[in-house]
Amino acid sequence: MAGSKTSKPAPRAWQRMLSGRRLDLLDPSPFDVEVEDIAQGLARVARWNGQTKGDHAFSVAEHSVVVERICAHLEPDWPYKWRLAALLHDAPEYVIGDMISPFKAALGFDYKAFEARLEAAIHARFGLPSTLPGTVKAVIKRADRCCAFFEATQIAGFTVEESRKFFGHPPSGLTLSIDPLPVKQAQTLFLDRFSRLLEHAEREKT
Repeated sequence: MAGSKTSKPAPRAWQRMLSGRRLDLLDPSPFDVEVEDIAQGLARVARWNGQTKGDHAFSVAEHSVVVERICAHLEPDWPYKWRLAALLHDAPEYVIGDMISPFKAALGFDYKAFEARLEAAIHARFGLPSTLPGTVKAVIKRADRCCAFFEATQIAGFTVEESRKFFGHPPSGLTLSIDPLPVKQAQTLFLDRFSRLLEHAEREKT
């Protein structure tokens, strides 16, 4: 018909993973989430946009393991399912990358909603509630900020005073050494910790 326009195909909104899964980014399914893909991605995503000291970037995979360890320090009696949730607290970044906090704030609600859908799919895949209890989220957030304090002062060029201003004081008695690992080592570290936590979490259910 005269004057008609050919409609353009919808833009691709999925990503193919090395596992072979095809993850729909707008409507992610738990069935398309694999921990190997998460570890692959997180081990290659750099904290602080790569602005860190050393021969290797400090990966989100390694950061996630450290945050889980801090949670164990803060809440030694926590069930393993919450420690698994702590390990996976940044798991959506295997798809969307590690955006620094100011950029997240600039993007606003739509970004948060997108991240929440992806996180819900990841949680469902591994037997966690889609939305964590507020008390659990608060502990993970505290551990995340604590880890950021040590990262900032040891590898990201922040002074102690700056880090305390932005991330608060670390818990009394907790000291950490931030040692960025090569990609493959960080990937293996994450996968090993995931396997151990998932095994314990499954035992808790029985």
